[in-house]
Amino acid sequence: MHKLTVGRRAFLIINCVVLAVMAIACILPLVNVLAISMSSSSAAAAGEVKLWPVNFTVASYKHALGKAEFMTAAAVSLQRVALGYVISIIVTVLTAFPLAKEKRSFSSRTVYAWFFIVTMMFHGGLIPSYMTIKALGMLDTMWALVLPGAISVFNVILLMNFFRNLPKEIEEAAYIDGAGHWRVLWSIYIPLSKPAIATITLFMVVGHWNSWFDGLIYMNSPANYPLQSYLQTIVIGNDPSMVPTNELLDASKISDRTFKAAQVFLAAFPVLVLYPFLQKYFMKGLVMGSVKG
Repeated sequence: MHKLTVGRRAFLIINCVVLAVMAIACILPLVNVLAISMSSSSAAAAGEVKLWPVNFTVASYKHALGKAEFMTAAAVSLQRVALGYVISIIVTVLTAFPLAKEKRSFSSRTVYAWFFIVTMMFHGGLIPSYMTIKALGMLDTMWALVLPGAISVFNVILLMNFFRNLPKEIEEAAYIDGAGHWRVLWSIYIPLSKPAIATITLFMVVGHWNSWFDGLIYMNSPANYPLQSYLQTIVIGNDPSMVPTNELLDASKISDRTFKAAQVFLAAFPVLVLYPFLQKYFMKGLVMGSVKG
């Protein structure tokens, strides 16, 4: 082990301090929302809540979980994540696999690769996208939420570069033993690519779960809104049809502010639970998939 120089030590200390400050800056707003959601309405209204609940209560969570509109929106989001992920991961794998081949095996690889890269730099725009969805009869359906973004070029490039870094000798041995392209893909590439697949899984799931704009555009009925679109209407849009009425609330425990905070935290909770399980694959998949071998 070589001895660290003064400059190297200073860099490591500054780096740790900056990252710690950034991490705290990301965590504190969420902690504040959690504290507000578990505080009484009077404490939240008076601005007494900082990072710890005041007059602890879970009444806002009980009311949120019992609210039909919130649960319906959550069900739409769960359906979107499940259907969208299955479609996206299949399409991404089937696109990245041939693009990872060498030019002698797939002569048109470069042409297709540039075709995908161009789509990262240029977009048709919102109006043409809406007109296309409308012409295909997908307005107010789940397909409008999962098909337009079914494939992400960034995820394709990440997985493609990971495939390229896998030992070619294993693939060649499989072909010699009589395996075809499908067998090589599902029996060799997929099992060896768990870090990269876990990484793009996180991107896909979080992307679908947090997406709200397409729900507002393509869904005509609020009953079909995904959870984030529903929250946008009540937190920012202040749609009176989606906020709780005073008659339904215990004013001493629940207010509009604590109720919104509870719903916001409930919407973020699934991602907070999912991330630790995929975090161990995240750095390996992201680094290996971003470096061309």
